[in-house]
Amino acid sequence: MTEYKHTIGSEVSYTGIGLHSGEISTIRFKPGGPDEGIVFIRVDLPDKPEIPADIDHVVDISRGTTIGLGKATVGTIEHVLSAIKGLCLDNIRIEIDGPEAPVADGSPIVFLNLLKMAGKLQQDSERIYFEIDDPISFSAPNENVDVVIVPSNELKVTFMIDYKHPYLGTQYTWLPNMDVYEKEFAGARTFCFINEILKLKKMGLIKGGSLENALVIAEPGITESELQHLQDVFGYHKKVTVSEEGILNSHPLRYYNEFVRHKVVDLIGDIALLGMPIKGHILAARSGHKTNVELVKKLRQIQKKQELQKIYQKGKSKELVFDINAIMRIIPHRYPFLLVDKIIEFVPGERITGIKNVTINEQFFQGHFPGHPIMPGVLIIEGMAQAGGIMLLNQLEDPENYVAYFASIDNVKFRKPVLPGDTLRYELSVISLKRSLAKMHGETYVNDEKVAEGDFLAMITKRNQ
Repeated sequence: MTEYKHTIGSEVSYTGIGLHSGEISTIRFKPGGPDEGIVFIRVDLPDKPEIPADIDHVVDISRGTTIGLGKATVGTIEHVLSAIKGLCLDNIRIEIDGPEAPVADGSPIVFLNLLKMAGKLQQDSERIYFEIDDPISFSAPNENVDVVIVPSNELKVTFMIDYKHPYLGTQYTWLPNMDVYEKEFAGARTFCFINEILKLKKMGLIKGGSLENALVIAEPGITESELQHLQDVFGYHKKVTVSEEGILNSHPLRYYNEFVRHKVVDLIGDIALLGMPIKGHILAARSGHKTNVELVKKLRQIQKKQELQKIYQKGKSKELVFDINAIMRIIPHRYPFLLVDKIIEFVPGERITGIKNVTINEQFFQGHFPGHPIMPGVLIIEGMAQAGGIMLLNQLEDPENYVAYFASIDNVKFRKPVLPGDTLRYELSVISLKRSLAKMHGETYVNDEKVAEGDFLAMITKRNQ
């Protein structure tokens, strides 16, 4: 059954303080176009720059998730995105007159209730999901983080945290589907430890932070003088208290495991940066914004590969990224100077692996060492360059209108002759990549033996220039 995208039916707004900036801003939600996605608009800046809420525009993850375009940024957007995705909305325009989304009560519930008031409107555009075919894993050993996504017919999340703190040890939660998000997760508030908040306050940060918009966890045995110091730091007239659960100002927990549920809230907001809903079961241990964003980057690479396969492969084997017909739609080379037969691996913007089968019927064998056929080394280099060109051109929306010219080739080495019957495997990895200029390192193998390598500097230009 076809699913359709949704937006909101009317405008709604909320005014509040930013957690880190301390600035008051108004955030206004407006209906979005059928395929517009989620877009933030800085209405307080000249020309009102529009910033798509996607992984390609993430500029900072040190304190929440910040997106940007040029000098325009919007910070701490994860709770807003979480509320939007919690209601399964696809297209929304979000006007904001400051650099940071309001923190509200530290959870998405305020934004979710606002969006519910705005109503839900079905649009004439099919909803496309990112579907998991095979398990995907991501680990960050330095942060003790592990994330695995396995195939599922809908989005599910299993999350575990382990802080080894007297008031906050190991907690576990499970989101079986998005139907339970509003009731079981949307009210979960952000949290931090007392030592963290004092350090950040001393550094002049979290200017909008208070004991009312976050759960602040105390240390065991906190003294009256320390509580008085906190009262002074936050400028409170009333005495700061501590609950049995170790929460300052004795805020009752909304859920018995509210802390880990908030981690799910953040994860839902961060994976919204993929730009399309996910069908998969995410199992996460100790993940935070940094690792959530790294996970989305990995998913984005797979998503780009899937999109390219749909364009060029037209439903052929998933084991093959591009066949010869797809290659000829991407680069302009033709026989006898097309030296890549197929692409078997492609991570957009990072690396590519191409294959060339060398046969005795190659034209160059007629005149290159007759009687002792050896593939010219310059053609091995050309084959690597063509594989690299396929990778570079595919960062463009219309690769057929561009060509990749190589400005320099350095550090070339030939290690072993290539003979008829050999299969060349070109492996190229990106050293640096800009829209029109790229540096790559290439290596060519026959079986597991390296036969050539070199460094390539390429420039992308329009074909008619």
